[in-house]
Amino acid sequence: MRLFVAIPIDAACQRALETLVSRLRSPGDGLRWTAPAGWHITLQFLGSATPEQCACVQQRLATIRHSRFSIGLGVPTRFERAGAFVVEVQPSPELADLQLRVTMTTEPCGFATEDRPYKPHITLARSKGGRTALAALCKRLGGATKFAPLAAREFVLYESFLEPGGARYEARGRFDLS
Repeated sequence: MRLFVAIPIDAACQRALETLVSRLRSPGDGLRWTAPAGWHITLQFLGSATPEQCACVQQRLATIRHSRFSIGLGVPTRFERAGAFVVEVQPSPELADLQLRVTMTTEPCGFATEDRPYKPHITLARSKGGRTALAALCKRLGGATKFAPLAAREFVLYESFLEPGGARYEARGRFDLS
């Protein structure tokens, strides 16, 4: 099983992102658009896991205590190297603290922290191969796009299933922020 821990997108944020996507999406645009039900802010990608590791992670994540907080969304942009169209997430002490707690909590279950700096974002689309589709999409953005803050009320342990139409995610555990 492939696992990751993430903050799901609240309904108001999802509607705002759906409005943006419906304005930008066009047939034959060379992009694979992600499903709104799958939008999230990853806290840690765990990757392949055994059922025992999944149980360990579920048990340990349940011990995390963290208050609810707001997450500011930045501008839509592209991650050129990853071939992705994303909405940046503004860094905050609360988000950094939760991300650190998650990574420290999963380490005893056999998961190492990444060497790369944490760069939170919401992936809206991926290039089907060429980078020109992403460049053309960014030109169509037009003026500045503003989003209301996202309310972080929980984080979720997800299992990821890779399918021909894109990834599908199922919650394996939900953990409230209080």
